[in-house]
Amino acid sequence: MIVIGLTGTNCAGKGTIAEYLKNKSFYYESLSDIIREKLRGENKEINSDNLVAKGNELRERYGAGILADLMLEKIEDDNCKNYVVDSIRNVQEVNSLRKIPCFFLFDIDAPLEIRFNRLVSRNRKGDPKTLEEFIADEERQNNLNPLYQQIKACQELANVHILNDSTKEDFYPKIDSALNSLLPDIAERFKRPRWDETWMNIAKEIARRSNCIKRKVGAVIVKNNKYVSSGYNGTPMKNKNCYEGGCPRCTSFAKSGSAYGECLCEHAERNAIEQADDDEREGATLYINLAPCLDCSKGLINAGIKEVVYETPFPLEVRDKKLEEAGVKLRKFEK
Repeated sequence: MIVIGLTGTNCAGKGTIAEYLKNKSFYYESLSDIIREKLRGENKEINSDNLVAKGNELRERYGAGILADLMLEKIEDDNCKNYVVDSIRNVQEVNSLRKIPCFFLFDIDAPLEIRFNRLVSRNRKGDPKTLEEFIADEERQNNLNPLYQQIKACQELANVHILNDSTKEDFYPKIDSALNSLLPDIAERFKRPRWDETWMNIAKEIARRSNCIKRKVGAVIVKNNKYVSSGYNGTPMKNKNCYEGGCPRCTSFAKSGSAYGECLCEHAERNAIEQADDDEREGATLYINLAPCLDCSKGLINAGIKEVVYETPFPLEVRDKKLEEAGVKLRKFEK
């Protein structure tokens, strides 16, 4: 996930760069939109004064980085996208967003008179009407109080500074140049999960399909880092689900290590084995979020599995010896 943050003076062109980046597959978000939602909930007019006041109120109540923290919660839930985040106006907001490895702050600026003329042209309700009011409004956005707006301080923290003192046609190449300048840093900071992490995450996602009420277990078989099959624990097909009373051991909440004769749930690794052909299983690796039991370990040996990677231990000395004797490596997953 790449996140471009926008800060800078009023009417410098932050909206223009946001629209331009949206056309380059960046999804738009704004810290000011969080404040707008709060104002709407209070039936207050959305204007510059109210936005500044409400933003400062939220920072005073919840901390200087609250708007960015709320934004982080939103975008980190869908971190397969790139984002452009507008309206960054406090130093702590920058610090919070820098928790994202590929976060870059763009400062957009333009000469005062040019910016005021743009403000007059857009004719937005609640905007200052005179140059003096415009200057006074900007001064309010550069407060020494660390909980309030600090535009100039944010500008100083920017990775990229862009002067937008001409037309859009002149501005766009500057944006492209800025993006290109980030490529070395993106290559250095770009994060993606290791293969072990990828397959274990898939196993844990598969576990969510389990119908067992005692423990959810998922397994995935992989060969040469290619998916082969998967399985999760639960009662057999065409039988009542465990959570519906299909397994006496589980519904009685039997003591750990006891009453296995009453268990009607098939284990995840067994189901994964049954979903794969013989040649696919031979020499493959099984990832599972719980170390296998002895019975399933025998099945894994006979299926030709050569490595078992588990997350949660299930101590069983006899299983360990049998796997070792058969040449099957048992390895704990390391994050």
